[in-house]
Amino acid sequence: MPRMTRKSDLPSKLCATCGRPFTWRKKWEKVWDEVRYCSDRCRRARPKSS
Repeated sequence: MPRMTRKSDLPSKLCATCGRPFTWRKKWEKVWDEVRYCSDRCRRARPKSS
């Protein structure tokens, strides 16, 4: 049986809106390179590009 991965061993990024660190989640497995925001709230509050 495979060993469990520690949360501290998972990759992390900084949120583009709030600047807080967030870690990899299973639901982001296929799109991790495209994830920029830690939550839907930060995604909705992102600065509008003009």
